[in-house]
Amino acid sequence: MEIKGKIIAIPPLATGEGRNGPWRSQDYVLETMEQYPRKVCFNLFGDKIDQYPMAIDDIVTVHFDIESREWNGRWFTSIRAWKVEKDAPQQPAAPVSNMEPFDGAADNTDDGSGLPF
Repeated sequence: MEIKGKIIAIPPLATGEGRNGPWRSQDYVLETMEQYPRKVCFNLFGDKIDQYPMAIDDIVTVHFDIESREWNGRWFTSIRAWKVEKDAPQQPAAPVSNMEPFDGAADNTDDGSGLPF
């Protein structure tokens, strides 16, 4: 699955020690750019954190898997990203003009009336 939006929050990095050694987990909050924007919290785990660095206001497309698991009779759902693509920054369009710049010194149509036109 995938979702596109703007990164609006980056909570602190979570770290710990598991039975397989140390681990790192980074959450990000993305806001979609639809008529009714939605906020989605997704997660990068381990080396993916360094592979896909993100900052606030980055526009990204996140490829992810959704997984739910039960713990003590309660269900928890996580959105684990496996690929993140950053969109190229939008450059403001330069104004386009077909007119040549006016050179007042080149206008030698002085008819002696003293009027500028």
